[in-house]
Amino acid sequence: MDTIAPTWLWATFVAIVLASLFVDFVVLKKQGAHEIGVKEALNWSIIWIALSFVFNALFWWAVKDTTGSTAVANEKSLEFLTGYLIEKSLAVDNIFVFLLIFTYFAVPPAFQKRVLMIGIIGAIVLRTVMILVGGWLLANFHWVLYVFGAFLILTGIKMWWAAGKESDLESNPALKLLRRLMPVSKNFDGENFFTLENGKRIATPLFMVICLVALTDVIFAVDSIPAIFAITSDPFIVLTSNVFAILGLRAMYFLLAAVASKFHLLNYGLAVILVFIGTKMCLIDVYKIPAVVSLGVVVVVLVVTMVLSVRSAGGGKNQKHRGA
Repeated sequence: MDTIAPTWLWATFVAIVLASLFVDFVVLKKQGAHEIGVKEALNWSIIWIALSFVFNALFWWAVKDTTGSTAVANEKSLEFLTGYLIEKSLAVDNIFVFLLIFTYFAVPPAFQKRVLMIGIIGAIVLRTVMILVGGWLLANFHWVLYVFGAFLILTGIKMWWAAGKESDLESNPALKLLRRLMPVSKNFDGENFFTLENGKRIATPLFMVICLVALTDVIFAVDSIPAIFAITSDPFIVLTSNVFAILGLRAMYFLLAAVASKFHLLNYGLAVILVFIGTKMCLIDVYKIPAVVSLGVVVVVLVVTMVLSVRSAGGGKNQKHRGA
């Protein structure tokens, strides 16, 4: 798989990710279990977004230095920005499902942070593997593009149909399977995933939550990976835009959890974006839609959807979160 990124930029990316995870898992761990407020979540969200833009600027400079072309650097940085925005947008739907899971199991806010932190690691590893596999498939079997495109269109249609409908986590087959496979305590034991009851080691509700979060990561990775391949086939751009979108997922969750009801129409916008990206992928051999056009469509759809959500009567006060 060919990439325009020089080796030193790959090394820089890995260093940034490791440093970010160090901050998230080591430094913040010292805070212990505590509820993250809107102000703290907003500050961290701004930091993660700013870091992504700084990296994109570094990427632009590296491409210009390597190719000697400002036009190529502009194109590649636009591809990164578009991919990042798409992945960030799809992460919102992921967050709504996390919120549904946490609400169903009545997970105390102080314990939610650890689950999200573990989920971020799982998502990074999973998406890295899927991106490498997806890149290999596209490099060797061009027709896979049409399969990915059709899948995204169908997913977008399904998301539109399911938007606004009440979810029933109780009927989730994965949850039913987990309950059959292992005994589960009725009570939490701090942030522990297992506890002792009557001398037996059994799972806590928090373990069930982490299993469902992991399953959610898989489901949404299947949706989002084809979406970014519609923007670019460069594995560096695909991987970095995905990872930078994921790194801020924990902070974004606590931020959106407080205002989720105000954006009750957002899933309709995400559905439109998926259908657009799927259509772009299916038309790639007929007409390649420029990255700047894709970016414009994504931004306009998101802005219009959020504005309509806020301005619509009731602001979604009686809306339910959509599940998987």
